Amino acid sequence: METENHTLISEFFLLGFSDDPKLRPILFGLFLSVYLVTVLGNLLIILAVSSNSHLHNPMYFFLSNLSFVDICFISTTIPKMLVNMQSKTKDISYIECLTQVYFFNTFVGMDDVLLTLMAYDRFVAICNPLKYTIIMNPRVCTLLVLMFWIIIFWVSLIHVLLMNELNFSRGTEIPHFFCELAQVLKVSNSDTHINNVFMYVLTILLGVIPMTGILMSYSQIVSSLLRMSSTVSKYKAFSTCGSHLCVVCLFYGSGIGVYFSSSVVHSTRRRMVASLMYTVISPMLNPFIYSLRNKDVKGALSKLFIRVASCPSWINDIRTKFILRNIRQIL
Repeated sequence: METENHTLISEFFLLGFSDDPKLRPILFGLFLSVYLVTVLGNLLIILAVSSNSHLHNPMYFFLSNLSFVDICFISTTIPKMLVNMQSKTKDISYIECLTQVYFFNTFVGMDDVLLTLMAYDRFVAICNPLKYTIIMNPRVCTLLVLMFWIIIFWVSLIHVLLMNELNFSRGTEIPHFFCELAQVLKVSNSDTHINNVFMYVLTILLGVIPMTGILMSYSQIVSSLLRMSSTVSKYKAFSTCGSHLCVVCLFYGSGIGVYFSSSVVHSTRRRMVASLMYTVISPMLNPFIYSLRNKDVKGALSKLFIRVASCPSWINDIRTKFILRNIRQIL
């Protein structure tokens, strides 16, 4: 194949899941449903947290940020795949591919950071409850999230700038349903040694280190729970971090599965299915995990639904008062 400079490459081709025209409508309907459920579920979590004053604390501040990141995370990959399915094409422009790589890396990094901050929040709340309001005050939490957003924005930008220096062949095919950095590097004709080193270093900094911090936090939490004499206190303390632990296991478990499937299994289709777990399934299940296992979130969602259900009558009351006032003015 003829090699061209990256400045001349106008598009890549995403191979996706299947070329079977009979499967395309089924896959389109399935992924569209998953996308809508994910966006709606995470949006409800954000609305429930913001509308309930009892949930205005660090734990739910991080949760609402996680829901926002999950909406952006799945919106980076699925809409383009749906457009390609609908138009029966596989192309993605060079600029779109760079943009996907940038935002995908950004939101994966923020997922790691937020899950780590939530684990640290539970560690402070259970192991150092007297210092909780001092350590986890709202200003510190906001500054931490803002600081990590800025750091990961710049890190993702460096990834894209390094990738922009690579050369690709005409008609380059990416064996994935989106532009994943590792897969794009594999199809390049240039030396990707620097890119790979930078990617592995950041995987350690933004993947292994946060996961280690989460494990250390939960080891201290379990140790503190075992020292509690009251069974009720143990259950109450663990119930506050049970949902988070499930999300952590789902996210990191699927991420590790993708890593091993890429290293050990050479089937492109299996790698894509493994990638689905943390790019699509994890963001979709997070709202269900938090709403089903967390009494505070369930209560906030119930109040939100009641408020929404009462909106029509509230609007009718305002309309009636407005009409009566106009009638009185006319009379």
